[in-house]
Amino acid sequence: MSLPWSHSEATRTGSHSQDLDAAEKGLSLAVLPPLAHVSRRTSIHPISPVHEGITPSSSVPALALPWPAGRQPTNAPVPEEEPKKPAPKKKRISRWILFQLWFNTYRKFFTFAISLNLTGIVLAALGRFPYAENHLGALVLGNLLCAILMRNELFLRVLYMIAIYGLRSWAPVCVKLAATSILQHVGGLHSGCALSGAAWLVFKIVDIIRHHAVQHSSVIVTGVITNCLIIISVLSAYPWVRNYHHNTFERHHRFIGWLGLAATWAFVILGNSYDITRGQWRAGTNSLLSAQELWLAVFMTIFILIPWLTLREVPVEVEIPSPKVAVIRFDRGMQQGLLGRISRTSIMEYHAFGIISEGRKSPYHYMICGVQGDFTKSLVADPPKAVWTRELKFAGVGHASSMFKRGIRICTGTGIGAALSTCIQSPNWFLIWIGSDQENTFGPTITGLIHKHIEPERMILWDSKKRGGRPDTMKLLKDTWTSFGAEVIFITSNMKGNDEMMQGCRAAGIHAFGTLWDF
Repeated sequence: MSLPWSHSEATRTGSHSQDLDAAEKGLSLAVLPPLAHVSRRTSIHPISPVHEGITPSSSVPALALPWPAGRQPTNAPVPEEEPKKPAPKKKRISRWILFQLWFNTYRKFFTFAISLNLTGIVLAALGRFPYAENHLGALVLGNLLCAILMRNELFLRVLYMIAIYGLRSWAPVCVKLAATSILQHVGGLHSGCALSGAAWLVFKIVDIIRHHAVQHSSVIVTGVITNCLIIISVLSAYPWVRNYHHNTFERHHRFIGWLGLAATWAFVILGNSYDITRGQWRAGTNSLLSAQELWLAVFMTIFILIPWLTLREVPVEVEIPSPKVAVIRFDRGMQQGLLGRISRTSIMEYHAFGIISEGRKSPYHYMICGVQGDFTKSLVADPPKAVWTRELKFAGVGHASSMFKRGIRICTGTGIGAALSTCIQSPNWFLIWIGSDQENTFGPTITGLIHKHIEPERMILWDSKKRGGRPDTMKLLKDTWTSFGAEVIFITSNMKGNDEMMQGCRAAGIHAFGTLWDF
């Protein structure tokens, strides 16, 4: 299939190594199970086509890892007289390690936010929280504002900037690891504060209804409407709905959330304009302008609007190296590791993908879109000439890679989209890409960027199709960790592969951050 741009054009700019940011959020890659013995040639299929990794070139050096005892590559003959040995038992992970990985910083933040607010609600119900008696609305909106900030592109970029430039030159590794964990898991505050805000809102409406005799009916009605809209918006973000019914999540969380914001404004204005002691509306605006609720609502609105004000329809060119992948090229370069959201329409069905770029001064950046659902299938079946995107990009955990002196990015399949910029723009990061037949699946543009900017001694490209199976991933990571002198590992894999590597790294005392799947 002909390509919309030439290989030479796609890789003509030099490497602008910058000690910048890297991002990785919600991107999935292939499962990395232990190497299995295969007695005949058979194709190994990952969980989904998107997760089929491919190795750019078989000529690139890789670590010469011994196969597990009693195992041989699939293309090696197995002596008939030798009985097959049972597969070695998988090393059991201690319950303490499993608990540590489960009760991570995300769940700690969530538990903290819920516990703190639940304590406040109980104290308010018992009459032992004087502030809540007069400022229930502020507690509602304060929690909702915090939830919005924890998912706002601009606010998170500022947090990453403070952490990177404030810590990378002097802080010990343990401090950098703690900061990275906080940045990766701020979604726990998002979820906890959103749920707490809804709980405070229910408490406020119950309090208003209890005193309905002195309250105006319009305040009660707008309060009930606001309550219903906020609760629907919060519940629609439940992980099962978000992961398996994405369009349902978007419609309810976004549009009903916007209606909830409008209802909140009406509730704040009416609630602060009606004087319940005198039973009449206040003529002046002094009471409204001095209300904490008003200014919290103002900041909520601002931070909701900021990303949408950067929305643009931009021209793109699409390379389709195989039916499984679309590589989208955009104008202008990007700092390493950022992610972007794209859509065919202005306000619906936005999908996030990792951004690959040679640097800020590069003329292009790229997104790798693996075929999974209807949206990505349409990119291959009907390549667009333009897409909608927010020019304000957002950051995930990989954005913190600039804090560390040396690190490893391990990925499979389309996860190369989240990992590659870090290794292209920083000579202190090692790339491990595991998959099957990468060059034919991902095409010359991606493989060209790899070989142009990453030295052979700084990457391992494992083609499971050519090598007869996937590697012993933990053996690969441990060897590279020691030889490269890494401080941290960033993992981009699907749920099973991520869990296996995170458990193995924790058991080996290796500092690693993996993809979040169940939040």
